[in-house]
Amino acid sequence: MRKKVLLSFTTKLFLSLLIFSLIILALLQSYIWNATETNLYRSLGEKAQIQARELAVIPSLIKYVREKDTNKIAELVIDIFQQSDASYIVIGDENAHRLFHTANNALFSPMIGDDNQQVLNGNSSVTISEGSLGLALRGKAPIVDQGKIVGIVSIGYMIDDIYALHIKQVIPFIFFCSLLFLALFIFSYCFSKAIKRQMFNLEPKEIALLVKSQKSIMESIFEGVIAIDLDYKIMNINQSARSMLKIKVKDNELIHHTLWDFIESTEFISGDDNKTQDIHDHICYFNNIIVIANRVRILVDNKIKGWVITFRNYNDINLLSMQLTQVNQYVDNLRTLRHEHLNWMATLSGLIYMKRYQEAESFIALHSADNQASLDFITEHFKVPAVCGLLIGKYSKSHEIGLKLVFDPACQLTALPDSITETEFMSILGNLLDNAFNASLKNDRGDKTISLYLSDATDEIVLEISDQGCGIDEKIRDSIFKPGVTSQDTKEHGIGLHLVLTYIKKANGYITFEDNEPYGAIFSVFIPK
Repeated sequence: MRKKVLLSFTTKLFLSLLIFSLIILALLQSYIWNATETNLYRSLGEKAQIQARELAVIPSLIKYVREKDTNKIAELVIDIFQQSDASYIVIGDENAHRLFHTANNALFSPMIGDDNQQVLNGNSSVTISEGSLGLALRGKAPIVDQGKIVGIVSIGYMIDDIYALHIKQVIPFIFFCSLLFLALFIFSYCFSKAIKRQMFNLEPKEIALLVKSQKSIMESIFEGVIAIDLDYKIMNINQSARSMLKIKVKDNELIHHTLWDFIESTEFISGDDNKTQDIHDHICYFNNIIVIANRVRILVDNKIKGWVITFRNYNDINLLSMQLTQVNQYVDNLRTLRHEHLNWMATLSGLIYMKRYQEAESFIALHSADNQASLDFITEHFKVPAVCGLLIGKYSKSHEIGLKLVFDPACQLTALPDSITETEFMSILGNLLDNAFNASLKNDRGDKTISLYLSDATDEIVLEISDQGCGIDEKIRDSIFKPGVTSQDTKEHGIGLHLVLTYIKKANGYITFEDNEPYGAIFSVFIPK
C-alpha cells in the first residue's frame, strides 16, 4: 500500500502563495492580452478607414477611377502604399471590380469579401472579411465624383500581421510578468521560511498541542503564574494566581487589564532593574498577602518582551518552616536544659562525694528558686503559650552561652491582635533576641546582659530589646532591613531582619533602632492593637 505523503505547513503555505500568484498573473495577463488586442483592432480599423477616406478624395484618383485608367491608378497608389503600413490597397470601380491591387491580382475581377454594398451605398466601413489574400481587417470608403459613386478604396491589414504586431506589443508585458513571478516566488519562499522560524519549526497541530499542554501545565502548578507584556498587561494567568488575587475576569477580557488593576504597584514588579535582571525568592506584598515571588524576563532574540511572575503564599511555605523551627527550638531547649542539669548533677555529685551535704542542699535550693522564679514570671506575665515557650527556651539558651536575659518587671502580654499571627510574632521576637545574643557574644567589653520589655498595656504592643553587643555597623545602617544584608560571617544570615520588617508592616506597625550606652543597640517594635 502506497504511503501518503504529507506536506508540511510551510510547504503548503509556499505552494499556496505560488499558485495564488500564478492565478493572479494569469488573470492579469489574460486581461492585458484581450485589452491590447481590442485596442489594436480598434486603432488599426480606424486607421485603415481614415486612410481609405483620405485616399478616396484625391482629385487625380477620382479622375483616374472615373476614366478607369489602371496605369495611372497604379502609379499613384503604389507611391502611397510604399509610405503606408497597410498590408494591401485595393481600388475598385462602381461595380466593385478591381482597378488596382497591390498584390497584382487580376484586374476587372470582382472584389471578394461581401462587404462592398455598404460602401457603394455611400458609407465608409470597417470589417473583418476573407479576401483573396486571406482574412483581413479592412477599412473601406467610397470614391465620389460630383455626387456619384464611381469607385471604392479598400485598405486592409492582414490578421496574421495584426497578430504578429500584437505579440510584439505583449512581449514586454510577458517579460515583466515573468520577473514579477520570479519576485513572488522568492517572496513566497522567504515568507514561508520566516513563518517557519517564527513558529520554531513546528506544525500548527504541534503548536495547538503545545498550547494546550502549556495550559494544562499552568493549571497544574500550585504556584500563581502571571505573564505580562512591556505595558504590564496580562498575557496569561493560571487558576492559582486567579484564586490568590481573587481575579474574576474572563481570559478573553484580560487583554484590556493591566496588572495594576489587581495588584497594587510594587517595586518588585515595576523596579528600575526589571529589564536588566531577574529576581528569585523575594518576599513582598501582593495586596494584603505576603508572598514569595520570582520575576523572570521573557527574552526573544535577546530583546525583552515582558516578564513571568510566579508567587506562592508565604504562610503556606512558612507553616512547614515554622513547624521545623519549633522542633529545632524544642531540641535546642532540651539540649540546653540537659547541659545545665549535667553541670548541676556533676556539682551535686562532687559535694555529696565530699560529704558536704549542707552545701549540696543549699545549692539545690538556690538553683531551683532561681529557675522557678524565672519560669513563674514568664508564665504569669505572658498569656500566649507559644510566646511563653519561646521565651523559656531563649532564657535557657542565654544561660548556656554565658549571657543573661533580663525581663522588665512591667512586662505583660494578654493576647495578640488579629493583624499578626503567633507564628509571625514569634519570628519577630526570636530573630531580635538571636541578633542580640550574637551581638553580645561578639563584644568582649559588654556586660553580656540582654534586656527585654514586652507589653500590651496601651493601645499598641511595644517590644524593646537592648543589648551590650557590638552595635550596628555604619556601613549597613541604611540597608539593615534588606534581604542579604548582615554583619554575620555565614551565608545563612541576612534574612531575619527582613522578615521582621515584613511582618511588622503587615500588622501596620513599625520598627526603630538606636545605639545603646555604652555599647550595643536598642530595637523597638510598635504594633497597633
